[in-house]
Amino acid sequence: MPAPIPVTLLTGFLGSGKTTLLNALLRDPGMDKAAVVINEFGEIGLDHDLIESTTETMVLMSSGCLCCTVRGDLAETLNDLRIRRDAGEIAFDRVVIETTGIADPAPIVQTLVMDGNLSYDFALDGVLTTADAATGGHSLDSQFEAVQQIAMADRIIVTKADLVTPGQLAGFEKRLATINPGAPRHHADHGQIDPALLFGLAPRQDSSAAQTLAWVAAAPKKASLPPLSGLKNTDPFGQSHGLFVSTASAVQRPGHDGRVSSQSVEIAEPISPIVFDLWLESLMNSAAADILRLKGVVHVEGMKHPFALHGVQHIFHPPVPLSHWPEDDKTTRIVVIGRDLPPGYLAESLAFLRSKPPVEEHKI
Repeated sequence: MPAPIPVTLLTGFLGSGKTTLLNALLRDPGMDKAAVVINEFGEIGLDHDLIESTTETMVLMSSGCLCCTVRGDLAETLNDLRIRRDAGEIAFDRVVIETTGIADPAPIVQTLVMDGNLSYDFALDGVLTTADAATGGHSLDSQFEAVQQIAMADRIIVTKADLVTPGQLAGFEKRLATINPGAPRHHADHGQIDPALLFGLAPRQDSSAAQTLAWVAAAPKKASLPPLSGLKNTDPFGQSHGLFVSTASAVQRPGHDGRVSSQSVEIAEPISPIVFDLWLESLMNSAAADILRLKGVVHVEGMKHPFALHGVQHIFHPPVPLSHWPEDDKTTRIVVIGRDLPPGYLAESLAFLRSKPPVEEHKI
């Protein structure tokens, strides 16, 4: 069975530079086998000198890639692309979906996972969010959608850095890091950026440990922002069990930022599958709507390799076994970016993962 086609979601608030970035990508020779899906009501305007030919629903770019417009349901658009590819009418090896400036990325991610017809052929590779250094701070102050787009990003592309002072840029980037400390930030100069920084983000079976750790952002102890929750190296009961927790600042932050926090945990020993399933079910029942992203590398008792876990609200991607993981590293790492989650929420919900289920629970 062929590997699913990677899908990249390009989001960002109104005026943040998606149009410029996408047009620059369409000129890159490496995009010659890409399909670009554009929201009908988005602000994207394709450069005329990029267009080779056009039909009612599809545009062929001079670089060789395809652009089509969502005129109805996204799933229908992707299914149409798949049918045309299977019939030999078109060829593509990746998909880039551009959202409208005020869109919540979560429903699109959920569509890729929940639609049975799509999930065999398409898989999310990453969420890219453009952030305007000149006016992005105002957007974060006034629009929670802008904060949510940053919080869900795998990569943040900072645009219009030339329009602000170095001090203003540093302050804006610090604010982005507070909202989403795990997302690497890169600068695009008038849309110009190395495409290699934007693709190949999701873990695969053959991903190295370094690549997967970068995806899960499981290095809070080395982050530039200090853990301010007071929970570092302890659990809520004052005990130390190889547990590390870092949450976002509980102090007042500007605009809507204070509603979003990043919380992470590390557990040194493999987890009982029964307890882990109970924890995950409990988490979904209590806070699913407020979990913007959940990423993890999970070591389960009795399994040779860990697996990568990825969730958006109550929807989880199929676990990806990490067959190239080093055998001496048994640490589970889980990161949650959530909305309106109380400080220490993840630590408290995970405290019982250190316990063992009763013996009889193992019986069939």
